[in-house]
Amino acid sequence: MDYVLFVLARGLVALLQALPLRSVARLGRAGGALAYVFDARHRRVALNNLAMCFGREKSVPELRELGRENFKRIGESYACAIKTAAMSAEALRSHVEFVVPPAVSSQPGGGPADNLVVAIGHFGNFELYARFGDFVPGYQCVTTYRGLRQPLLNQLLQSLRERSGCLFFERRFEAAALKATMNQSGILLGLLADQHAGQGGLRLPFLGHDCSTSAAPAIFALRYHGALYTGICFRVGLARWRVDAGHQIPIEEEGRPRQTLEIMRDVNQAFEVAVRRDPANWFWVHKRWKSDGRAQPSAGSQGAEMVRSEPGEPVTR
Repeated sequence: MDYVLFVLARGLVALLQALPLRSVARLGRAGGALAYVFDARHRRVALNNLAMCFGREKSVPELRELGRENFKRIGESYACAIKTAAMSAEALRSHVEFVVPPAVSSQPGGGPADNLVVAIGHFGNFELYARFGDFVPGYQCVTTYRGLRQPLLNQLLQSLRERSGCLFFERRFEAAALKATMNQSGILLGLLADQHAGQGGLRLPFLGHDCSTSAAPAIFALRYHGALYTGICFRVGLARWRVDAGHQIPIEEEGRPRQTLEIMRDVNQAFEVAVRRDPANWFWVHKRWKSDGRAQPSAGSQGAEMVRSEPGEPVTR
């Protein structure tokens, strides 16, 4: 069965990479619209999350329309990620803009760039983060990932990602290699930090509710003395994106390291600003506020009980 899935996936990749990017984006949006209709489980998760966070601000029809658009955006992002993985930097320039602070884009004296740590999230076409080095010279992009259970599919996915020139380290097995790389100069480490981090995560507010948050960006920035930023990929049009590096998040205060908890609180706040700027641009199908044995917010208290995926189908966690 794994081999059948691999053959189908490889065929889909070949098809999408043969089409123009805007056509791929339209197909992805159509696929996302179908997923909203037929994928009841993820639809319930998305609508429940939206109701919990925006139930006091938006009407039930507005929440449903936001959920529908979110599925279309996710479909567009996944499809376009396959296409953009095979595109050259020159071909991408008319579709992608990277906006970074002057301190990042220019290094004094022309020497090796200082190391950076960037807390990234599932915003827009988030696979584009790996193309940072194509647009801002002087950095070797590095990130971590968790391999898929199906070896052939994992191999296919990584073959697409590694075309970017970014170095990928499997977080469960390649910690030593990652540490050795971080001791070099000119490293930009991107770490996803917007997903549920389990019982080992920091309990911090996000969009009005506590959630388990990874401390990894703060830990790596402190350990390797790298400036810490957030990275957000905004969709600015069909098959067009703008990747913004936010303001630098201080990791020291009065010459002393800040607490990891406070650093990641700032990261969550930056992510929240990005979500509120364009709510459909984030990954609402993930159970961000999943229970891990600690206190959980009540979705019902935020009006989630009013939102239904389809007539007669209540939203539940």
